[in-house]
This record gives sequence, structure tokens and C-alpha cells, in this order.
Amino acid sequence: MQNKQPLSRNFLQAIFQVCWLEVQRCVKDKGAMMFFLLVPLGYPLLYSWIYTNEVVRDVPIVVVDLSQTQTSRTFTRLLDASADVKVGRFCTTLSAAQKIVEQQEARGVVVIPKDLEQRIHRGEQAQIKVYCDMSMMLPYKAILQSSQMVVMQMGSNIRSHKAIISGTERDEELNAHPIIVEEVPIFNTTLGYGNSILPAVLILILQQTLILGIGLLAGTEREKSSYYASLMVSNSSRTMTKLIGKSLGYLMVYIPLAAYVTLAVPRFFSFTAMATPTDLTLFLFPYLLAVIFFSITLSSVIRYRENVILVAVFTSLPLLFLSGVSWPESNIPAFWRGVAWLFPSTFGIRGFLRLSSMGASLNDIHTEHVALWIQAAVYFFVAYATFSWRSKKKKAGKD
Repeated sequence: MQNKQPLSRNFLQAIFQVCWLEVQRCVKDKGAMMFFLLVPLGYPLLYSWIYTNEVVRDVPIVVVDLSQTQTSRTFTRLLDASADVKVGRFCTTLSAAQKIVEQQEARGVVVIPKDLEQRIHRGEQAQIKVYCDMSMMLPYKAILQSSQMVVMQMGSNIRSHKAIISGTERDEELNAHPIIVEEVPIFNTTLGYGNSILPAVLILILQQTLILGIGLLAGTEREKSSYYASLMVSNSSRTMTKLIGKSLGYLMVYIPLAAYVTLAVPRFFSFTAMATPTDLTLFLFPYLLAVIFFSITLSSVIRYRENVILVAVFTSLPLLFLSGVSWPESNIPAFWRGVAWLFPSTFGIRGFLRLSSMGASLNDIHTEHVALWIQAAVYFFVAYATFSWRSKKKKAGKD
């Protein structure tokens, strides 16, 4: 019993020694400092600022009215009265309207065909063509949805008018509105991209910056192989000490950053943020552990520190899709669902989205919470195995 106490004391001292050295390395390494501090602090603000307005209003369009009838004028008036679109110019040809769009004076063109009214009176289907500038997503959405809403409204009015002529009042109601649909947005009340995409991006930023920072530090460590050689523990426990100490150092750095990214940033820009600090803390703790151990495992496999930048950059967008935010989870093939389960960001994004945007509690995201703890445990042992493997290679002089 007397020998165990000094050994335990030395083990704890070695852990805090590694933790302190790792925090110092984070501060001294300019590349790691950029990904550990500047990117998590600045990029969420930039991304949130881009989507601050959530939706766009009065997008200028050009109308090419080839019909010049009462019906076409009614369509144009209703389109201009919508909140998202503003009819700024009129042209007589599509080529003239195209030049206006090329000069950035308008974002889209609506072409009303010459035979619009004749087709409607004959009971035939009429087509109104909409051309949009695809360089910007929000104006494209505004023009397309506004045009569709006006077409549906006019179609309903036409069916109602025909029902009055040919039938009873009840027939009129059934023809004009066979199914009454009332849209009530429950979670994303603004129907904007900020509340929809921002929670996923914030969680993904935490993962990708940790991967980048830990990967850069691991590459530097390989260049200074004797950095942790002076630990006051035996060789058999040095690997475990190093792993726990490094992880504790990264956790200390990222706990305040995670609080800033998930609690402060959404409130700065008035995005939906319904997560309670307690539930969020209990959820983010296993997420950060899983990401840290995953990043350490990845950094042990990647030999050169520059390669980790390529891995993080080229996996960011696929991981966002695989999380099920922009690509419905039910439509993801089974193989890619299995691939998504390998990354902590998948369960982190799903859980945080429900906590922050849907007002869920920790019990409501039990599956994601447990999955993150499982990932943290699995990647801890995988990271320990890779550390042991690299130590053996280092002793053999093959690293």
C-alpha cells in the first residue's frame, strides 16, 4: 500500500504535466492557435452575419408580358404585391430582359405567354416561364415561391368562377378549395436558412477545428520525439498518461469555446436558441470527448501535418449532408448512414438541432446522447492503441 500512493501521485502529476505542456503548445503553435481560437471565434460570426436576414424581400424582377390582357395584368399586380418580389422593369422581349439581369439590375425574369388568356378560357393549361439568377440561393427561392403562390391563387380563383357559373355554392367551395391546408411552421418560424443551417454548422465547426488543431500539433510532436520523454512515470503507463493529459488539455481549451459557439453566437443574431445550459453542457461534454479522441486517432494515422488540412476541408460538406440536416435522413442509403455513424458530428448535429431549435430535453435525445458516449469510449481505446503502436514503431526506429 505504501508503494501505490507515490505511484498514483506520480501518475496524476504526469497527467497534469502533459495537460499543461499541451496547453502551452496550443498557444505557441501559430497554426494550432489559428484553428483553436481564431476560427471558432470568427467563423461563426461571419456565417451568422451572412444569414442574419434569414429571408430576402422585394427582389427585383423583369416581367415580359406578351399577352397584354386583363389576366396577365392581374398576375403581374399580384406578383408585385407579394412581400418577396418587386416588379421593377417591363420588357417586350426575353433578350432585353436577359441583358437587364446580366447588368445585375434584376434577379429574375417572368415571361407571360401570348396565349395565356385564350388557353384559360378554353380550359387548357397555360404556362408562365420563370428564369432566375442561380448565383444566389435566397433571391432564387423568393422569385420561384412567389410565382408559384400567385399561380396557385389565380388558379383557385378561376376554378371558383367556373363553379359559380356551372353549379351551386357548395360546388364552388369544393372546386376552389378541395383540401384546406393551413401551414404553421413549428420550429423554424422564420422559414429562413439561418435557423435551419446554423445549428449544424456551429457543431461541425467545433469538430473540424479540433481535427485541424490536433493534427497540426501531432505533426509538430513527431518532429520533436523527445517532447514527453521526461514524464515521471514508467514506460508502461506513459502512453495512458500522455493520452489522458493531452485530452484534458484540449478539453480545457474547448469548453469555453463550445459555450461561446452554442450559447452566445445564436443569441448575438437572434436565432432560435431554446437549449438550457444544463442540458447543453451534459450533451456537449461527451461530444467534445468523442471529437477529441477521434481527432487524436486521426492525427496518429496521418503522417504529415499539412495532410490534416486537406482531410478536414474536403470532408466538411459531405459530413453536413450525412448529418441529415439538408439531406433527409430517411433518404440516405444504408451504406452512407453507416459511414455517418463513424463521425461524432452526425449525432452532435442531430442532438444539438433538437435541443436548440426544437426545445427538446436531454431525455428526448437519449439515442444521440448515448451514441456520443459510445463513440467517446470506442475512440479512446482506438487512440490508446494507435499511441501504443506508434511508440513501438518509435522504439524500433521505423517512425
